[in-house]
Amino acid sequence: MTEWWTYRLESFALFSARTYYRLVENYNADVWPLQWIALAAGAGALFWLLRERSALRDRAVFVMLAGAWLWVAWAFEHSRLAAINWAADYVAVLFAAQAAALLWVGVVRGVVAFRRDASPTDPAAIAIIASGLVVYPAIAVALGRPWSQAEVFALMPEPTAIVTLGFLLLARPLPRSLLIVPVASCLWGGATLRALHTAEAGLAPLIALLAVVCAWRAGRRKH
Repeated sequence: MTEWWTYRLESFALFSARTYYRLVENYNADVWPLQWIALAAGAGALFWLLRERSALRDRAVFVMLAGAWLWVAWAFEHSRLAAINWAADYVAVLFAAQAAALLWVGVVRGVVAFRRDASPTDPAAIAIIASGLVVYPAIAVALGRPWSQAEVFALMPEPTAIVTLGFLLLARPLPRSLLIVPVASCLWGGATLRALHTAEAGLAPLIALLAVVCAWRAGRRKH
C-alpha cells in the first residue's frame, strides 16, 4: 500500500485539463450569448455604483450577485461538472447558500449598502472586480486557448467569486461572513487547476488573498 505522504495534489485529480476545458468549451457553446449579457451586467453594476446612492441600486447589485451564484450552482456545478467530479453537487449546494445569504443581507434585510466613503481599499476593490470581469476570461487566450474556453463572470465559479469579493469590499458595513464562500471557491478552484498543472492556478487564490488583506485593513481602519 502506498504511504499517504507520497501522494501529491495531482493524485486526487479526477479528470485531465483537456477534459475540463473541453467541458467548459461545450458549456460556453450551450449558453451563448449569455457571456456578453453577464459581462454587461457586471460592468453596468460597477458603473452604477459611481452614481448617487439609492436603495434600488444596492438591492439590484445584490440580486445580480445572487443570480450569478445560483446560475453557476445549477448550470455549471450540478448540470455539468458533477458528471466528472462527484464533489460538484456539494459545491453547488454551498453556492446556492451563498446566493441565499446575499439576498437575505442585501435585499430582504437591506442592512448592507454601497457607499462612496473614499476608503483606502476602494481602488483595490474596483481592480478586483475588473480582474474578474476582464482579466480572468482573457487568461484563456493569453495562454493559447481559444475564446470558447474562457471562464466568464456569472457562468463560471472563479470569476464569479472574484467579482463578488470586489463588490463586497465596496459594501458598508463590510459583510465579512459573505466573503467566506467566495474565498473558499477561489482556493478550491486554484487547487483544482494546480492538480491539472495549468498556468493560471495561482491567480484566483492570489486575488482572494488580496481581498482578505483589504477586508482586514478595512476592519483596522474602522477601529
